[in-house]
Amino acid sequence: MPAPNRIALARLANQGIAQPTFAEAGDVVAWLGALQAQDYGGTLWAIGLRMAGATERRIEQAIAERTIVRTWPMRGTLHFVAANDVRWMLALLAPREIAGSAGRSRQLELDEATFARSQEVFAKVLQGGKQLTRAEMLQALEQAGIATTGQRGYHLLVHSAQDGLICFGSRRGKQHTFALLDDWIPPAQPLARDEALTELTRRYFSGHGPATAQDLMRWAGLTAAEVKRGLEAVGKELIQETIAGRVYWMPSSTPAPSRDTQSAYLLPGFDEYVLGYGDRSAVLDPVYAQRICPGDNGMFIPTLVIDGEVRGTWKRTLRKNAVVIEAAPFRPLTTGENHALDAAAQRYGEFLGVPVVLPHTSSP
Repeated sequence: MPAPNRIALARLANQGIAQPTFAEAGDVVAWLGALQAQDYGGTLWAIGLRMAGATERRIEQAIAERTIVRTWPMRGTLHFVAANDVRWMLALLAPREIAGSAGRSRQLELDEATFARSQEVFAKVLQGGKQLTRAEMLQALEQAGIATTGQRGYHLLVHSAQDGLICFGSRRGKQHTFALLDDWIPPAQPLARDEALTELTRRYFSGHGPATAQDLMRWAGLTAAEVKRGLEAVGKELIQETIAGRVYWMPSSTPAPSRDTQSAYLLPGFDEYVLGYGDRSAVLDPVYAQRICPGDNGMFIPTLVIDGEVRGTWKRTLRKNAVVIEAAPFRPLTTGENHALDAAAQRYGEFLGVPVVLPHTSSP
């Protein structure tokens, strides 16, 4: 089997996509370490497709029950993390993110005094377990004399989350809310920095392997020295294998790759299967990179994955009592691939709790 296929099929297994057996949303998130989550609805499906019999309502319930939490732990990007992990992950990763955004803060005329004042405002308006929308949070800043024009308000919210003051709460209708992290999630035993680094390394390679040290550096924003220390601590728990001249790490539970049956998966945009690696060539032919992220603008389109390979894109249209799924494969699908796509679409409909309309697929 060619090296890219071996890597792709092993990742499908270790990410919990090929055989979704996780019982709870918190188990999925903890296994992967974190899931990128700026596309809220897409991330609900990213969690659900790794669970057995999941529904969108069930994932939302996990958020309301506070077993998973949405915040900005790394790369300046929203992620879901397990409630028990959020504090040590922020302590490990967020300081470098804050330091890295110092230049942008200066451009926005945000200094330490302004950050401190904004956090005082947030702490006051959210005290007592209150949850406020973004608009209400920014209004509170304006009333306190702190300008939120341009991107100032956004950066003040992110900085406060990275400092561990606030996180996302439940939705109010279709609007997202913020809450005080200490109100939302009970305090947890802190981890020493090396303990946190070891745990993050273990989570990443167990849930994302086969992956390289460079993949982890890019995913978590760690330095080469930090990744080396992490691997020295957990390397004996993992399998190390050189594939096509590169060193990959993966859990010892990694199954032997098999393509006995045709498989298809409808992955959301920003899924860890695509974004969880610095090098995506094992699952995506670089010639199609612009098709899943047009213009390299950072917006990733939902992908159609067949036998581990990104083979197209898809979109959904919600109707009153159904969801229409339109697939755009990069090349015509075989009869077997179309049957696999039908099954994947039906599973997504079951997740949403509505019937699926799947027009005949077409190639561009």
